[in-house]
Amino acid sequence: MRSPAVIAAAVGAVALAGIGLLASRPDVVVLAVPLALWALIVARAEDKRAEDKRAEDKRAGREAPTDPIRIRALPDADPGTLVDEIVVDAPGEMAELEVVHSARRTRRAIVPGRAAITARTAVLHSGPVESTRVTGRALDRDAAAIGEEWASIVQRRSVAPAERALPQIPLAPRLTGLHGAHDGSRPGQGGDFRDIHPFAPGDELRRVDWRATARAARRPGELLVRRTNSLSDASVVIAVDAADDLGEVAATWGEDDLERSGTTSLDHAREAARSLATAAIADGDRVAYHVLVQGGRSVRGGTGSRHLARLVAAIADTGQAGDDSRYRRTPPVPHGSVIAVLSTFFDGAAAELALMWRAAGHRVIAVDTLPELDRARLSERQTLALKIVLAERDEVFRDLAAAGVERVRWDDDAALSLGIVARTRQGGGR
Repeated sequence: MRSPAVIAAAVGAVALAGIGLLASRPDVVVLAVPLALWALIVARAEDKRAEDKRAEDKRAGREAPTDPIRIRALPDADPGTLVDEIVVDAPGEMAELEVVHSARRTRRAIVPGRAAITARTAVLHSGPVESTRVTGRALDRDAAAIGEEWASIVQRRSVAPAERALPQIPLAPRLTGLHGAHDGSRPGQGGDFRDIHPFAPGDELRRVDWRATARAARRPGELLVRRTNSLSDASVVIAVDAADDLGEVAATWGEDDLERSGTTSLDHAREAARSLATAAIADGDRVAYHVLVQGGRSVRGGTGSRHLARLVAAIADTGQAGDDSRYRRTPPVPHGSVIAVLSTFFDGAAAELALMWRAAGHRVIAVDTLPELDRARLSERQTLALKIVLAERDEVFRDLAAAGVERVRWDDDAALSLGIVARTRQGGGR
């Protein structure tokens, strides 16, 4: 495609030549010569490019086309910054690029036909982000020849959330595992004191409690042994409700403006999920992860550093679900698990799952991920609507508390709140 400058040069050359001939001014005619030569050179270059394009089209069935733009992720230099390298291989002297950072800011750049530039994008939220989107077109003959616009190339990244230290997390009331770091519900070795019991075949002589035998033996020759609990691992299930992603600035709800929204509920959910998973695996417990939406990702229960890496990758890849229906899938949960349901608990669907799991005998922790709200810039009608939905949410939490579901708000004091919940009677396994 020819630039309007070529047409302007041709028209200008004709006009100057005509004026010079009519006015008998050879100097004016001479001014038309550079414009005419430049327009002719550009036109011939366009014809040659058209022939080359037809030849390339004939070879298209035999050779794979080369993309003029490629994007590859580079190691992040600073926390909170994503670095991408944009490699340009344009069929011209130059290329005009339009670079969009995180779907927020647009930059235009003129680069050589073969070049590599670096794009740095500030990260405002964790989770899946569109770090860089690039489109462009080739420029030739000092931008007199303009190529067709290329298809957009998008680089998507998953940003891992921050990690918060949790000294204690709640456990199920009865732990039935065969190994781990917590007191189980079965007799064995390694745990705390269980009871005093008459000696039976299979008991070790070193377990005989001579003081208890001297004090409580009922007949001569009777021995009493000191029994302990076995050590057991716990099963932790993290369930994230990704139907809503509500920011702390209430005026941005429904606008999908993540730049002005502040910290969102899914930011809190991802941070809470990673913190819980890290704390549980550090204690040798098994952790499973589920996203409670249709087609949501699941990671089966496991332990160890490799499993933690899989969990962090799944958590970083968790974004808002495109389907806003009330349906939430019900993932399988191992017997005797403690389940952490991470949600804003606005529509009640996550609360219904929590009640169902609680009725099945599991210990359920409702983790409230709604951030502290900024109610500025709300109209009177919006303020009234917000009060109504918050009142309905409080009613949901009252129903959960009545069923025995414990609530923890994910804020600056979340570690302390989880420690208090971990010491309650329901969590006596710790």
